[in-house]
Amino acid sequence: MARIDLHLHTTYSDGSFSPHEVVTMAHHAGVSTIAITDHDTTDGLPEAFTRASTFNLHIIPGIEISSQFRGKETHILGYFVTWQDPTFQRRLSFMRETRCTRIPKIINKLKQLGVVITEEEVKDVAGIGSIGRPHIAQVILAKGYVKSVKEAFERYLGHGAAAFVPRDLPDAAEVISWIQEVGGVAVLAHPGWVEEKQNGLSPFCEALKECGLQGLEVFYSTHTSKQISEYLFLAKRLDLLVTGGSDFHGQAKPGVEIGVGRGNLKISEKLLGPLEAARTSK
Repeated sequence: MARIDLHLHTTYSDGSFSPHEVVTMAHHAGVSTIAITDHDTTDGLPEAFTRASTFNLHIIPGIEISSQFRGKETHILGYFVTWQDPTFQRRLSFMRETRCTRIPKIINKLKQLGVVITEEEVKDVAGIGSIGRPHIAQVILAKGYVKSVKEAFERYLGHGAAAFVPRDLPDAAEVISWIQEVGGVAVLAHPGWVEEKQNGLSPFCEALKECGLQGLEVFYSTHTSKQISEYLFLAKRLDLLVTGGSDFHGQAKPGVEIGVGRGNLKISEKLLGPLEAARTSK
């Protein structure tokens, strides 16, 4: 059975491979359908579509947009978005601006902690991409302050860490409406990231569904078999679509490969029919 992968990042956000390279790698991995879901940008889609035209590979235009919900940073995936829509692009531009404005604030906090980097160094690493904390982590790593990107987040950049600066994020309900207004399907990304230890994921997803959420990313590189079973049950109970993706970033997230995640990820193309059927008209 053919594999699909509906969560991939390129150099247009915080991935380490270009859209051209990601599409080529997906083809060689035997993946039949992919979604390019860069953070807060769709700028990599034209290059991806051009490369995919040389293969028998289908691309779903996607996006991953950061939001906040119940005090948690919550990422919403959008599939089948009419990405050229001018209003949608203005909103994405605003989201990228919120990324840029916090970079100097983080750098200043790092300096106070004895970690000296410059905004120019971070921009050089980001290149054409939608700038973010992973690019700062790469600079910190390159300058020898940490031994891995993971350590950079644990010590300095992650939530609650010494140099963390929150973004001014829209509410998840607003982001869901943005996606649906351009004909897209709104799905909660990596639900394991936002699972509430005390109450579990169910109340969180119930509230998001009231805001219009349509699906749950059940299959994901770091989800355990137990989590997958629980999320499948939750999706069925709440009548949410089931999706899945590796969250491939290339060298920026070592050990995660297209189509297979950390080696045992299997996402069936049978999930595509219900997902496409849920598209809103635009």
